[in-house]
Amino acid sequence: AVGGTDVKSYSEGNTRIKAPKVMGHEFTGCVEQIGGVGGYAPGYRVVMATSVSCGECAYCRKGWRNLCADVAPMGFSYPGGMAEFVAIPARAIENGHVIKCPHGMRPEHAALAEPTSCAVNSLSHCRLQGGETVLVLGAGPMGLLNVCVARSLGAGKVILSEINDERLAQAEGLGCDVLVNPTKQDLAKVVLAETDGIGADVAIVAAPAAPPQEQAVQLVRKRGVVVLFASLPKGKHMLSMDSRAIHYGELTVVGTSDSTPEHVKTAVELLASGKIPAEKLATHVLSLDDIFKAYDLMVSGESLRVVLKP
Repeated sequence: AVGGTDVKSYSEGNTRIKAPKVMGHEFTGCVEQIGGVGGYAPGYRVVMATSVSCGECAYCRKGWRNLCADVAPMGFSYPGGMAEFVAIPARAIENGHVIKCPHGMRPEHAALAEPTSCAVNSLSHCRLQGGETVLVLGAGPMGLLNVCVARSLGAGKVILSEINDERLAQAEGLGCDVLVNPTKQDLAKVVLAETDGIGADVAIVAAPAAPPQEQAVQLVRKRGVVVLFASLPKGKHMLSMDSRAIHYGELTVVGTSDSTPEHVKTAVELLASGKIPAEKLATHVLSLDDIFKAYDLMVSGESLRVVLKP
């Protein structure tokens, strides 16, 4: 699948990718050949937690493999999945980064396991017990994946905020209860009206812009959770937040980045069970030869996820 990082790397370059390098970190494949590894057989469909951890640093020892001090991602440190074949590095297998898919799982859906796992990580910070109101700011593909995962994990009401009406239209049928364009409606008033005047239990900011990240602390109830899911670009990454809202409301403000093998396992389960509507998220399936068309579809916003088949 083509992600936002792929598009940015192609159009703007990426200091973490030293050309020539096969890109792609949202992929699935069937085992073709095995070199001294147990537990797998030719024909198995697998996906990966593609930020390959070292297994030895302080963060890995705590189980925080997504925060590994010596992380080596597929498509960055190792050749990625936009190819007919990909070699899985030994340390990925040794450290549990290769996850088997259920028999019969469609490859177009399995390819969404990695981005879905990032939303699973995001929601893991939210302390959902069931019935909570979750506000998602930003209706790009990753925002919509957060919507889907929140709903699948028991959110009682999901409010989606997005300044682009076409993006809002793409969210239809994905589990949103309330759609808001904050350029046309007062988002704070809508949230209060939908939550008996106290604010959302959780706000997940999937929009890569400072204003929604700064506003989020005003949109949650006391002891609410704000998740900064989207990264801001270098040079535009400083925020001005209301510390009094955080202090007196006893808010939790947390960042979330990438995912672990456990998050990927959960993502596979959600996709395979149909709890995540993968057929609505993988809006286009193209040949690998059409990769530049895929980039155009992503940039235009016409697609959610484009899946490439070699």
